[in-house]
Amino acid sequence: MMQATEYQRRDGIALADLIHKRDVAPVELMERAIEIGDGRATALNALCYVDREQAIDVARQAVPRGQFGALPFLLKDSGLASKTLPSSVGSRLFGAMRSPIDATLTKRFIDDGFISFGRTTVPEFCMAPTTEAIQNGGPTRNPWDETRSAGGSSGGAGVAVSTGVVPIAHGSDGGGSIRIPAACCGLYGLKPSRGLVPLGPSRGEAWGGLAADGVLTRTVRDTAAALDGVVGMELGAPYAAPAIPGSYREHLRQPFDRPLKIAMWRSAFEGIAVAADCIAAVAFTANLLASLGHEVVDAAPPPIKYGSFLRAHQDVLAASVTMTVNGMLRTRPDLDLRTCLEPALLDAYAIGKTLSAETYALAITRFHTIARQMEVYMADYDVVLTPTLTQLPAPLGTHSMETDFRTFRNAVGAYTTFLAIINASGQPAANVPVYWTEDGLPVGVQLIGRFGQEAGLLKVSAQLEEAAPWIERYDRQFQP
Repeated sequence: MMQATEYQRRDGIALADLIHKRDVAPVELMERAIEIGDGRATALNALCYVDREQAIDVARQAVPRGQFGALPFLLKDSGLASKTLPSSVGSRLFGAMRSPIDATLTKRFIDDGFISFGRTTVPEFCMAPTTEAIQNGGPTRNPWDETRSAGGSSGGAGVAVSTGVVPIAHGSDGGGSIRIPAACCGLYGLKPSRGLVPLGPSRGEAWGGLAADGVLTRTVRDTAAALDGVVGMELGAPYAAPAIPGSYREHLRQPFDRPLKIAMWRSAFEGIAVAADCIAAVAFTANLLASLGHEVVDAAPPPIKYGSFLRAHQDVLAASVTMTVNGMLRTRPDLDLRTCLEPALLDAYAIGKTLSAETYALAITRFHTIARQMEVYMADYDVVLTPTLTQLPAPLGTHSMETDFRTFRNAVGAYTTFLAIINASGQPAANVPVYWTEDGLPVGVQLIGRFGQEAGLLKVSAQLEEAAPWIERYDRQFQP
C-alpha cells in the first residue's frame, strides 16, 4: 500500500502513470488524499464540502480514463457547477448551493481522470487576495508561516497542493487569484488567456471578461497536461483564445528556435512601493534566464493609468456583487444582507446599485484599452518578467473586509499591482516559485506572455524549473 509520504512527493503525472500501469489502485490514492486533507490541510482551514464516503466509493469503482486515470482532485469553492459538490462561494448568503448540472470545465476534468472529493476555501465572492471568509469559520493559513495568508482567492487550493493533499487543484483568477496563492504557497500557477478554458454553459464571461479558470500545481508539466485536457472552444462562448495544435505537454520537450527577449520590470505603476525581497526575486530570475541564453532587458512598464484601472475594476466588481445579490433576493426577499455579507461587500452592493450604464461601459473600455497597450508593448518582447506581488505574503488581517469597499480594493490594488492588469489584457501569466527568503518564505515572480502563447510561457517556465527545481519544496508537517 502506498504511504502518505510516497503520495505527497509525486506530481500528478507520476501518480497517473502508476494508476495506468495498475501499480496502485485509485482508492489507495484517494485514501491518502483524505488522510492528509483531514490532518494538515484541515488544521490550516483549506477544505470545505469534503464528501469522504462518496469519494472512496467512486475511487473504488473507478476505471482509469484520460491522462490522469483516477486522480484525487479538489474544486475551488468558486461556484463552478458540480452535481456532486455544493458551493457557497465563501459567503453566508448562499449557504451550500447545489447544482443540477456539471459545468463544461467540470465535465472536462472528469473526462481527463480527476475525481473531485471536496472543495477548497475562498474569500467571500472570491474578491480578496487572502482567504479569511466568515463563512469558513476563520482564516486559511499559510503552511510556510501560519501568521500569514495563503493568498486568495484560490487560497485553499494553494494550501491543498503545497501540503500534498492533491498534486493538482482547480483555481480561478479574476484579478490574480491563481497567481497570488501560488506566490504565497510556493507553487506554479498559470492564468490562461481569455477564452482558452471554458466558463459555460451557465455563463459566458465573469467580471467583464477578467476571470479565467485554471489549476495550481507543483510542476510545470502537470499544468501543461491539465491544460491539454480542458482547453478548447465551447459552443456559444463569447471569447476564444487559440490553442496550439497537439499537446502543451509535448511542446515542453521542444527547444526554442531562438533566445527569448524578456522585459524586466523592477518598478510598479504610479510609484507603488515594491519590497526588496520581491525585487531580489526578479533579479535572481533574470540571472537564471540569462544563464539559459535568453536576453533580459530592464524596461519600464507601459503608461497604463493604474488609478483609473483600479476604479474601473472596482466598478465592475461592485456591479457583479449587485447582480449576484439581487438574484438571491428575487427568490429570498426576506434576507437581511447585514447578516449575510461582510462589510466591504455589503458596501459594494450599495455602490453597484448606484452605478450608471455609462460607468460600466467606460470600465469595460478601460480594460480593452489596457489589452491594446499590453499587446502593442509586447510586440518588442516575447515575455515580461515582474514580481508577482509587491510585498511578501500578507500577515493575516492585513486585507480585511471589515471596511468600505473602495478602501479595501485600493489596498488590494497596491498589493497585487502586476496582476489584475493582465486579467484586463486577457494575456496568459504564470507565477514561478524559483525564489525563497532565508526564512523559508516563497517569493513569486510572474511571467507574462503574448495572448494565446501559453506554450512558450510553459516552456520557459519548465527551463526555470530545471535550473532551480522546486518540486521538493512542499509542506512536510503532516504526521500519519
